[in-house]
Amino acid sequence: MFYLYILKSDRDNHLYIGSTKDLTRRLKEHNNGVVFSTKNRRPLKLVYYEAYSVESEARKREHNLKLRANALNQLKIRIRGSLKH
Repeated sequence: MFYLYILKSDRDNHLYIGSTKDLTRRLKEHNNGVVFSTKNRRPLKLVYYEAYSVESEARKREHNLKLRANALNQLKIRIRGSLKH
């Protein structure tokens, strides 16, 4: 499986969108400071993920959410309860 995931920073409440094959490992990497783009925003919590059987679909969804503000805003509305914690 391949995953599109959204993390929320406890430090600044910003979201990070990514994709990976191993969600557990990737979350640990983010919280251990291995990922440059999030190392100063730790700790991070997983607030949402989607699973795909094909890597290209997960990457396409990641790209779509990063590029199209409307797509991300619709998702934020759907998961607003998860974003409050």
